[in-house]
Amino acid sequence: MQLDELELGLEPVFDIGDKVRLRKLIKNDGTFPGLEIGTVLAKKGDVGYVVSVGTFLQRSYIYAVHFLQTTGYVVGCRKGELELVEESQENASPDGE
Repeated sequence: MQLDELELGLEPVFDIGDKVRLRKLIKNDGTFPGLEIGTVLAKKGDVGYVVSVGTFLQRSYIYAVHFLQTTGYVVGCRKGELELVEESQENASPDGE
């Protein structure tokens, strides 16, 4: 059994509004409409914000990340492709910790 098969049994790692950094280059694999396959959607190190959380094949979470400052695209990413930069204000603890 693969580890990602159990991912939906856990809470999502990232929440809507979280500021995240991309850990790898993301190219269009044919699922991004209107762009050629192979077009760069976001580069390693690009920073964006989680705008929604969905699922893929009932196995893993997919985080829609808006890369507002770079490409402007909203790209679906898996948890291993992202790292948290800072939490959204509504998800932060009230005592600032």
